[in-house]
Amino acid sequence: MKDKLLLIPKAENYIQYIIEVIIKLPRIEKFSIGTEYKLSMYKMLENIMILNKIEKSKCINILNIIDAQLNTQRILLRIMKKNKWIDTHKFNTAMQMIYEQGKILGGLIKYYGKMDKK
Repeated sequence: MKDKLLLIPKAENYIQYIIEVIIKLPRIEKFSIGTEYKLSMYKMLENIMILNKIEKSKCINILNIIDAQLNTQRILLRIMKKNKWIDTHKFNTAMQMIYEQGKILGGLIKYYGKMDKK
């Protein structure tokens, strides 16, 4: 339960950082890949909030959706770096933030996965 609550401020900090990165993207990319990225982040945040409200038996499904959204964001970040829309420092910082959230998610998935088997 504590890990679910820890995920909220991590997601907030990550979203704030990425929004600042997206604002500095070139104009065309800001409105294409930037929009897709923001939609994915906001949906992820919504799912994190849902996670705190649903019964434990349904948590694993939401956790897997959040994990898939983080993977999508990793791919979008790699595309931005490959096209040199963001520098290596911003890329590494964002990937580190995603990694921290992924560790928490992995622990929660393990925990709720064990609960489903019982």
